[in-house]
Amino acid sequence: MTRRLPTITLLMLVFLSMKAQQTQIGSYAQVNGLKMYYEIHGKGNPLVLLHGGGSTIATTFGRILPELAKAHQVIAVELQAHGHTTDIDRPLSFEQDADDVAALLKQLSIKKASFMGFSNGGTTCLQIAIRHPDLVDKLIVASSNYKRGGLQPGFFEGMEQATLDNMPQPLKDAYYAINPDPKGLQAMFERDKARMLAFKDISDEQIKSIQVPVLVVNGDTDVIRTEHALELSRMLPHAQLAILPGGHGDYLGEICAPNKTSNMPVFFVALINDFLGK
Repeated sequence: MTRRLPTITLLMLVFLSMKAQQTQIGSYAQVNGLKMYYEIHGKGNPLVLLHGGGSTIATTFGRILPELAKAHQVIAVELQAHGHTTDIDRPLSFEQDADDVAALLKQLSIKKASFMGFSNGGTTCLQIAIRHPDLVDKLIVASSNYKRGGLQPGFFEGMEQATLDNMPQPLKDAYYAINPDPKGLQAMFERDKARMLAFKDISDEQIKSIQVPVLVVNGDTDVIRTEHALELSRMLPHAQLAILPGGHGDYLGEICAPNKTSNMPVFFVALINDFLGK
């Protein structure tokens, strides 16, 4: 019996190692002065997920990430001042977020990946393709703008008046679950607000320079105008367009989506897998 103990112990260690690989793995990397949080799920070709403004991995992708991980190696990232990732003394910008993500992937020895970003994360995806084109296989740009005019009329006027009280409660709760310091939440809100108010159009020339396949997705009652999503898809040299029922993030089951039992996230995952599998 005693002779079998080392073998049994070895088998248990192998089992536990395999089990750990199947569950979410949260890690940190030092990136451009940030302590950046990321998770790796599943196996397959790399798919990087970038959350929306004021959000986390879980609040944006909680419903679809487990399904995506069945077909891809999902690398989900939390950007500066969001979720577990630290804040530092620099303003938020989509360009800097793009450089941070590129630096993270270099540390992870990932030379090429597909990227999906929702809302602000989608604008960051565009900047990754512009600034780091060799890193990109395919893009999925979900409910994102590349011009100020892409948002519904009155958006920027409302943003100028917005306070932390206007932030959806589920996003506040998710932040406090990770970081209970109210000063951190206020700082993140102010940084996101300042970035949006300072946003400058991405030029047509830069959009046209993106040569990889892109899936542009939008809700038919989104805060991003449907016409803007159409314009973006036509500007990109190799794009497809999907207009799905619902508002901002409804189709992917974002935490603020009103219908918690909608089957649209299931459809959206199938759409993603079909696009990435081509």
